[in-house]
Amino acid sequence: MTLPIDQIICGESLSTLKTFPDNSIDIVFTSPPYNFDMDYGEYGDEMPYDKYLETINGIFSECHRVLKEGGRMIINIAPSFPRQQPNHHMITNHLTSEGMIWMGEIIWMKNNFSGGTAWGSWKSPSAPTLCRPYEFICLFGKGTVKHKGNKEDIDITRDEFLNFRNAHWTIQAETRMRKKYGHPAMFPEELVYRALKLFSYQNDVVVDPFNGAGTTSAVCQRMNRRFIGIDMDENYCNTARERLNDVEGTLPFEVEKEESPSEEELATLFDTN
Repeated sequence: MTLPIDQIICGESLSTLKTFPDNSIDIVFTSPPYNFDMDYGEYGDEMPYDKYLETINGIFSECHRVLKEGGRMIINIAPSFPRQQPNHHMITNHLTSEGMIWMGEIIWMKNNFSGGTAWGSWKSPSAPTLCRPYEFICLFGKGTVKHKGNKEDIDITRDEFLNFRNAHWTIQAETRMRKKYGHPAMFPEELVYRALKLFSYQNDVVVDPFNGAGTTSAVCQRMNRRFIGIDMDENYCNTARERLNDVEGTLPFEVEKEESPSEEELATLFDTN
Protein backbone atom coordinates (compact mmCIF):
# COMPACT_ATOMS: atom_id res chain seq x y z
CA MET A 1 0.00 0.00 0.00
CA THR A 2 1.10 3.58 -0.70
CA LEU A 3 1.01 5.57 2.52
CA PRO A 4 -1.52 8.45 2.57
CA ILE A 5 1.16 11.06 3.16
CA ASP A 6 -0.01 14.57 4.13
CA GLN A 7 -3.61 13.45 4.42
CA ILE A 8 -6.31 13.39 7.08
CA ILE A 9 -7.95 9.96 7.16
CA CYS A 10 -11.47 9.76 8.56
CA GLY A 11 -11.78 6.27 9.95
CA GLU A 12 -11.22 3.99 12.92
CA SER A 13 -7.56 4.09 13.95
CA LEU A 14 -6.96 0.36 14.42
CA SER A 15 -8.38 -0.72 11.05
CA THR A 16 -6.67 2.18 9.27
CA LEU A 17 -3.26 1.38 10.76
CA LYS A 18 -3.65 -2.27 9.78
CA THR A 19 -3.49 -1.18 6.13
CA PHE A 20 -0.04 0.42 6.62
CA PRO A 21 3.08 -1.63 5.79
CA ASP A 22 5.47 -2.81 8.48
CA ASN A 23 8.37 -0.46 9.28
CA SER A 24 7.01 2.48 7.27
CA ILE A 25 6.61 5.35 9.78
CA ASP A 26 9.27 7.48 11.49
CA ILE A 27 7.37 9.03 14.40
CA VAL A 28 4.11 8.50 16.25
CA PHE A 29 3.04 11.60 18.16
CA THR A 30 -0.35 11.47 19.82
CA SER A 31 -2.53 11.92 22.87
CA PRO A 32 -5.22 9.24 23.28
CA PRO A 33 -8.55 9.85 24.99
CA TYR A 34 -8.15 9.62 28.77
CA ASN A 35 -11.50 7.89 29.44
CA PHE A 36 -12.70 10.95 31.36
CA ASP A 37 -16.20 11.01 29.75
CA MET A 38 -15.32 13.87 27.39
CA ASP A 39 -17.67 14.66 24.50
CA TYR A 40 -15.64 13.52 21.48
CA GLY A 41 -18.53 13.20 19.05
CA GLU A 42 -18.36 9.73 17.49
CA TYR A 43 -16.09 8.28 20.19
CA GLY A 44 -17.49 7.10 23.54
CA ASP A 45 -15.06 8.28 26.22
CA GLU A 46 -16.51 6.31 29.13
CA MET A 47 -15.63 2.62 28.95
CA PRO A 48 -14.98 -0.06 31.55
CA TYR A 49 -11.30 0.39 32.31
CA ASP A 50 -10.23 -3.01 30.97
CA LYS A 51 -12.02 -2.29 27.69
CA TYR A 52 -10.39 1.15 27.50
CA LEU A 53 -6.90 -0.31 27.93
CA GLU A 54 -7.59 -3.05 25.41
CA THR A 55 -8.71 -0.47 22.85
CA ILE A 56 -5.86 1.99 23.40
CA ASN A 57 -3.13 -0.64 23.64
CA GLY A 58 -4.40 -2.38 20.51
CA ILE A 59 -3.88 0.83 18.56
CA PHE A 60 -0.43 1.35 20.08
CA SER A 61 0.54 -2.21 19.14
CA GLU A 62 -0.23 -1.36 15.51
CA CYS A 63 1.77 1.86 15.87
CA HIS A 64 4.68 -0.26 17.09
CA ARG A 65 4.40 -2.51 14.07
CA VAL A 66 4.39 0.30 11.51
CA LEU A 67 7.31 2.18 13.10
CA LYS A 68 10.69 1.87 11.44
CA GLU A 69 13.70 0.58 13.35
CA GLY A 70 14.80 3.57 15.43
CA GLY A 71 11.37 5.16 15.14
CA ARG A 72 9.92 6.98 18.13
CA MET A 73 6.55 6.85 19.84
CA ILE A 74 5.69 10.00 21.79
CA ILE A 75 2.51 9.79 23.87
CA ASN A 76 0.93 12.62 25.87
CA ILE A 77 -1.14 11.01 28.64
CA ALA A 78 -2.47 11.75 32.11
CA PRO A 79 -3.31 9.27 34.88
CA SER A 80 -6.96 8.51 35.55
CA PHE A 81 -7.12 9.92 39.05
CA PRO A 82 -10.87 9.39 39.55
CA ARG A 83 -10.35 5.69 38.76
CA GLN A 84 -7.00 5.59 40.59
CA GLN A 85 -5.38 4.12 37.48
CA PRO A 86 -1.90 5.19 36.30
CA ASN A 87 -2.62 5.26 32.56
CA HIS A 88 0.96 6.24 31.74
CA HIS A 89 2.32 3.20 33.58
CA MET A 90 -0.21 0.83 32.06
CA ILE A 91 0.65 1.95 28.52
CA THR A 92 4.37 1.79 29.33
CA ASN A 93 4.02 -1.75 30.66
CA HIS A 94 2.19 -2.81 27.50
CA LEU A 95 4.67 -1.29 25.06
CA THR A 96 7.78 -2.50 26.89
CA SER A 97 6.28 -6.00 27.06
CA GLU A 98 6.12 -5.87 23.27
CA GLY A 99 9.79 -4.93 23.07
CA MET A 100 9.73 -1.17 22.78
CA ILE A 101 12.50 0.67 24.60
CA TRP A 102 11.40 3.07 27.32
CA MET A 103 13.28 6.35 26.78
CA GLY A 104 11.88 8.33 29.68
CA GLU A 105 9.14 10.82 30.45
CA ILE A 106 8.78 14.57 30.15
CA ILE A 107 6.70 16.36 32.78
CA TRP A 108 4.44 18.91 31.12
CA MET A 109 3.53 21.63 33.64
CA LYS A 110 0.35 23.31 32.41
CA ASN A 111 0.21 26.21 34.89
CA ASN A 112 -3.46 25.59 35.59
CA PHE A 113 -3.17 25.06 39.35
CA SER A 114 -6.46 24.80 41.16
CA GLY A 115 -6.83 24.91 44.93
CA GLY A 116 -10.31 23.41 44.95
CA THR A 117 -11.11 20.26 46.92
CA ALA A 118 -14.09 18.65 45.25
CA TRP A 119 -12.94 15.27 46.62
CA GLY A 120 -10.89 14.24 49.61
CA SER A 121 -10.39 15.76 53.02
CA TRP A 122 -9.85 19.40 53.97
CA LYS A 123 -6.97 20.15 56.36
CA SER A 124 -6.78 16.50 57.32
CA PRO A 125 -4.43 13.60 56.52
CA SER A 126 -7.41 11.24 56.26
CA ALA A 127 -7.77 11.52 52.46
CA PRO A 128 -6.09 14.63 51.00
CA THR A 129 -6.14 14.89 47.21
CA LEU A 130 -3.34 16.36 45.14
CA CYS A 131 -3.70 19.25 42.74
CA ARG A 132 -2.26 18.05 39.45
CA PRO A 133 -1.30 20.83 37.02
CA TYR A 134 0.79 18.42 34.94
CA GLU A 135 0.66 15.61 32.41
CA PHE A 136 3.23 13.15 31.08
CA ILE A 137 4.89 12.80 27.68
CA CYS A 138 6.09 9.21 27.46
CA LEU A 139 8.92 8.37 25.05
CA PHE A 140 9.66 5.02 23.41
CA GLY A 141 12.05 3.78 20.75
CA LYS A 142 11.72 0.79 18.44
CA GLY A 143 14.72 -1.51 18.52
CA THR A 144 17.22 1.23 19.39
CA VAL A 145 17.21 4.63 21.02
CA LYS A 146 19.06 6.10 18.03
CA HIS A 147 16.91 7.61 15.27
CA LYS A 148 18.98 7.97 12.12
CA GLY A 149 18.47 10.70 9.56
CA ASN A 150 20.21 13.18 7.32
CA LYS A 151 22.18 15.90 9.08
CA GLU A 152 20.91 18.49 6.62
CA ASP A 153 17.37 17.71 7.87
CA ILE A 154 18.19 18.72 11.46
CA ASP A 155 16.48 22.03 12.26
CA ILE A 156 16.77 22.37 16.04
CA THR A 157 18.81 25.36 17.19
CA ARG A 158 21.48 25.31 19.86
CA ASP A 159 19.29 27.10 22.42
CA GLU A 160 16.27 24.94 21.61
CA PHE A 161 18.31 21.78 22.11
CA LEU A 162 19.69 22.90 25.46
CA ASN A 163 16.24 24.04 26.60
CA PHE A 164 14.07 21.19 25.35
CA ARG A 165 16.25 18.35 26.64
CA ASN A 166 15.33 19.45 30.17
CA ALA A 167 12.50 16.97 30.83
CA HIS A 168 10.33 19.55 32.60
CA TRP A 169 8.37 21.67 30.14
CA THR A 170 6.24 24.60 31.25
CA ILE A 171 3.66 25.28 28.55
CA GLN A 172 0.30 26.93 29.12
CA ALA A 173 -2.66 24.59 28.70
CA GLU A 174 -4.64 25.15 25.51
CA THR A 175 -7.84 27.19 25.85
CA ARG A 176 -8.15 29.46 22.79
CA MET A 177 -7.89 26.67 20.22
CA ARG A 178 -10.41 24.53 22.13
CA LYS A 179 -13.01 27.25 21.71
CA LYS A 180 -12.03 28.05 18.13
CA TYR A 181 -12.15 24.47 16.89
CA GLY A 182 -14.82 23.02 19.19
CA HIS A 183 -12.72 20.23 20.72
CA PRO A 184 -12.86 19.58 24.48
CA ALA A 185 -9.27 18.42 25.01
CA MET A 186 -6.48 19.84 22.87
CA PHE A 187 -2.78 20.02 23.59
CA PRO A 188 -0.98 23.24 22.63
CA GLU A 189 0.91 23.55 19.35
CA GLU A 190 4.10 24.29 21.27
CA LEU A 191 4.02 20.79 22.75
CA VAL A 192 4.18 19.29 19.25
CA TYR A 193 6.80 21.81 18.16
CA ARG A 194 9.17 20.97 21.01
CA ALA A 195 8.77 17.21 20.68
CA LEU A 196 9.30 17.17 16.91
CA LYS A 197 12.24 19.56 17.07
CA LEU A 198 13.96 17.38 19.68
CA PHE A 199 13.08 13.90 18.40
CA SER A 200 12.56 14.14 14.62
CA TYR A 201 14.11 15.30 11.38
CA GLN A 202 12.54 17.38 8.65
CA ASN A 203 10.71 15.13 6.16
CA ASP A 204 10.06 12.44 8.79
CA VAL A 205 6.63 10.83 8.48
CA VAL A 206 4.60 11.54 11.62
CA VAL A 207 1.39 9.66 12.42
CA ASP A 208 -1.23 10.77 14.93
CA PRO A 209 -3.86 8.01 15.34
CA PHE A 210 -5.97 10.27 17.59
CA ASN A 211 -5.68 13.37 15.42
CA GLY A 212 -8.80 15.14 16.71
CA ALA A 213 -8.97 18.73 15.48
CA GLY A 214 -5.59 18.36 13.81
CA THR A 215 -2.98 20.05 16.01
CA THR A 216 -0.29 17.49 15.16
CA SER A 217 -0.90 17.62 11.41
CA ALA A 218 -1.08 21.44 11.35
CA VAL A 219 2.22 21.81 13.19
CA CYS A 220 3.88 19.14 11.04
CA GLN A 221 2.94 21.03 7.91
CA ARG A 222 4.48 24.23 9.24
CA MET A 223 7.64 22.38 10.39
CA ASN A 224 8.32 20.54 7.13
CA ARG A 225 7.37 17.15 8.55
CA ARG A 226 5.15 14.82 6.56
CA PHE A 227 2.04 13.71 8.39
CA ILE A 228 -0.85 11.27 8.49
CA GLY A 229 -3.74 12.19 10.78
CA ILE A 230 -6.40 9.61 11.66
CA ASP A 231 -9.67 10.27 13.46
CA MET A 232 -13.08 8.61 13.41
CA ASP A 233 -15.11 11.82 13.76
CA GLU A 234 -15.94 13.46 10.41
CA ASN A 235 -16.40 16.92 11.94
CA TYR A 236 -12.95 16.84 13.53
CA CYS A 237 -11.42 15.56 10.28
CA ASN A 238 -12.95 18.47 8.37
CA THR A 239 -11.63 20.88 11.00
CA ALA A 240 -8.16 19.35 10.70
CA ARG A 241 -8.23 19.78 6.92
CA GLU A 242 -9.30 23.41 7.29
CA ARG A 243 -6.42 24.06 9.69
CA LEU A 244 -3.95 22.98 7.03
CA ASN A 245 -5.04 26.06 5.08
CA ASP A 246 -4.88 28.35 8.12
CA VAL A 247 -1.80 30.56 7.89
CA GLU A 248 -2.33 31.93 11.40
CA GLY A 249 0.37 30.73 13.76
CA THR A 250 3.32 31.67 15.93
CA LEU A 251 5.93 29.07 15.01
CA PRO A 252 8.71 29.07 15.99
CA PHE A 253 8.02 29.68 19.68
CA GLU A 254 10.17 31.91 21.82
CA VAL A 255 12.95 29.96 23.54
CA GLU A 256 14.84 31.21 26.56
CA LYS A 257 18.57 31.37 26.06
CA GLU A 258 20.36 28.90 28.31
CA GLU A 259 23.57 29.60 30.17
CA SER A 260 25.74 26.85 28.78
CA PRO A 261 29.25 25.60 28.09
CA SER A 262 31.16 26.64 25.00
CA GLU A 263 30.73 24.81 21.70
CA GLU A 264 34.01 22.98 22.34
CA GLU A 265 32.86 21.84 25.77
CA LEU A 266 29.51 20.75 24.41
CA ALA A 267 31.20 18.61 21.79
CA THR A 268 32.74 16.54 24.58
CA LEU A 269 29.36 16.06 26.29
CA PHE A 270 27.20 14.90 23.39
CA ASP A 271 27.46 12.29 20.69
CA THR A 272 27.51 14.38 17.52
CA ASN A 273 27.31 11.46 15.08
